[in-house]
Amino acid sequence: MTVAGALPSTSGVASSSPWHFWAYFNAHLHQDLSWLWDHVWLSALPVVIGLSIALPLGWLASRYKWIYPPMLSIAGLLYTIPSIALFVLIPPLLGLKALNPIQVPIALTIYSVALLVRVVADGLGSVPEDVLQAATAMGFGPIQRLFKVELPIAVPVIAAGLRVATVSNVSIVAVAGTIGLANLGQLFTTGFQLSTPTAYYPPIVLGIVLCVALALAFDVVIVTANRLLTPWRRAVQGR
Repeated sequence: MTVAGALPSTSGVASSSPWHFWAYFNAHLHQDLSWLWDHVWLSALPVVIGLSIALPLGWLASRYKWIYPPMLSIAGLLYTIPSIALFVLIPPLLGLKALNPIQVPIALTIYSVALLVRVVADGLGSVPEDVLQAATAMGFGPIQRLFKVELPIAVPVIAAGLRVATVSNVSIVAVAGTIGLANLGQLFTTGFQLSTPTAYYPPIVLGIVLCVALALAFDVVIVTANRLLTPWRRAVQGR
């Protein structure tokens, strides 16, 4: 949760070739790992908070059809706000200090909710009507039916939306590096600053590699969780 510090030195890195990103990583291991950890929690926390907000909103949109159009319109408008504008505006609006790391998850929570509301609503809306009627006939109330029937069936759809939201967050968090907040985006800023008078690629390529690796790791976690939460789908596919 630290703000980025001084510009890293290029000492110990033999070449400015893009393929020498690993040498740059080893030369600045402590700083790079610190930025990687910052990027992890800044990307993951908004998805968790966003899902917890999107679940009740999506349930309302799927249960009361008149809510669906305006809610999705508002969500779409929120997602069109440029991320850099949110990063700059949130501190004065909420009384935070400039370059407070909390401004990033707040902004990304808005984006996560905007993406996930539609996903949750569509996932719950995809539950067959006869399944809902059967659950009601068994004595399930609305809340009990939601958690025991609707959400389990909607998990694959929601998981697909989570994959998109998480990968999107990994990308958007890097933008916060341009205003001085600590994350892997600082590698891009560092690369641009060191590219004078000649181009210096290792930190830029390293930032791309680590962002892609982090996005893939999040994706694996979500896919694995989806499989664990829907064991009946494997049973059906195995027939």
